[in-house]
Amino acid sequence: MYASACDGTTAQTAIDLRSDTVTRPSAGMRAAMASAPVGDDVYGDDPTVKVLEKRAAHLLGKEAGLFVSSGTQSNLVALLSHCGRGDEYIGGKGYHIPKYEAAGAAVLGGISPNHLALNETGGLNADDVEAAIQPDDPHFAVSRLLCLENTFNGQVMDQDGLEAAAAVAHANGLAVHLDGARLMNAAVKSNRAAAHLVACADTVSLCLSKGLGAPVGSVLTGPKDFIAKARRMRKLVGGGLRQSGVLAACALYALENNVDRLREDHDRAYRLAARLAALDGISIDLSTVHTNMIWLRLDGLADAAVCDHFAARGLVVANPSGKDNLMRIVLHLDIAEDHLDQIVEAFETYLAKVQT
Repeated sequence: MYASACDGTTAQTAIDLRSDTVTRPSAGMRAAMASAPVGDDVYGDDPTVKVLEKRAAHLLGKEAGLFVSSGTQSNLVALLSHCGRGDEYIGGKGYHIPKYEAAGAAVLGGISPNHLALNETGGLNADDVEAAIQPDDPHFAVSRLLCLENTFNGQVMDQDGLEAAAAVAHANGLAVHLDGARLMNAAVKSNRAAAHLVACADTVSLCLSKGLGAPVGSVLTGPKDFIAKARRMRKLVGGGLRQSGVLAACALYALENNVDRLREDHDRAYRLAARLAALDGISIDLSTVHTNMIWLRLDGLADAAVCDHFAARGLVVANPSGKDNLMRIVLHLDIAEDHLDQIVEAFETYLAKVQT
């Protein structure tokens, strides 16, 4: 859900609830950026980038890492490195790669998508993965890769389910890539090491510019030979960066300072969800509020002015979408405890206005 505010503007002082990508660098992060030693990363000379890549790879239990500009670029480079033209990847309907990444794998890589229905937990059933793998027949694309995701819509994926799907893929000769855009939310919520959560995946994309608060960047991790190929693919899609240590320094600061505090976002989101769920006119399944996202329905309402109502109260929200008026609220490090009353009050007054 990537809708912007109704008037297209966001004041610096606004409480922005659209996504955890809207965070602004803290003073400590800006200081780290200003003091970062840098080189030319295209030549492999940037020391701060090298530190970040090694640290992210170690965090995820992989051999090597590659710093890229975005999660979309990380996933694209991964698919281009795993698959050739005419190959196929298997993924889930509604996952980020097929839904929000401009069909880059198909457009730029000639990679055929095969999107499966999700189960009740947002994962892929191992039996469905098995059935989707193409036979060795020239009539069909070659199934080469399984793409998984954790978290999905803020929910921590069932670990047994992830591992079962990955095991089927590996048994049939497919590699496994995991989009871990909010993987650290999953690790914090489940009280498990990130490396444990992704041990079943050959490659993993970790985004630093969402809940962790860095302004830019993701790290693609995997085997050394794979990352060497991915580095070439990064250059192919225009992702070679020069003195990118100033950005890597923000990512390092995020990993060192902003992981454990994700618990605050999770706890705050659940408490906010419980308060909103108690309001007449809002439906929330509290069992789905695992981390920092709240999905709610404004029952029976289709008022396009909802964004304007919130903006007048210093809040930025995405307009409800779809026939069910589904709305996403995302908490992050710029949302403080004392903002919750303001958020609840905005919903209360909006509902009072439309229900009279």
